Amino acid sequence: MPEIICNTSPLQYLHQLGRLNVLQRLAGVLIVPTAVAAELAEGRQRGVDVPDPGALPWITLREPRSQAVLPLMIDLGPGETAVLALALESRDAVVILDDGLARRHAERLGLRLTGTLGILVDAKRAGHVDAVAPLLDALQSLRFRLDPATRLAVLRLAEEA
Repeated sequence: MPEIICNTSPLQYLHQLGRLNVLQRLAGVLIVPTAVAAELAEGRQRGVDVPDPGALPWITLREPRSQAVLPLMIDLGPGETAVLALALESRDAVVILDDGLARRHAERLGLRLTGTLGILVDAKRAGHVDAVAPLLDALQSLRFRLDPATRLAVLRLAEEA
């Protein structure tokens, strides 16, 4: 099974949807960079409803071993950069990223990737959620950016369109 390495926003949105458990069901063990844990801790300090990955036994916190690649990604945040660095250290990794620029970097690096929407489709296919459409509505109420074409594509993948 590949290592699954997750960024901040998928953890935040799945937590706020009450669906963080689907990550555990789909991934088994999830790897979260310490930079992502720090971003989440900062959010909690500001009163944002985000999870504490250190309190979840199925999440492993990890620091990238090689810091050499980190300065090369100056246009990304620390969490996204650490996700990509960890993935480059793994022989078989899948990254979970929502940010468009981070996703483009992952594609250029030849990494396998998904995002919050892909996790919801996978959860539906695995029987962990009944429907994706109401979750998309809830995501949009949380200010998740979702254009109509992407929404339709996700609903088609979830066999709800």
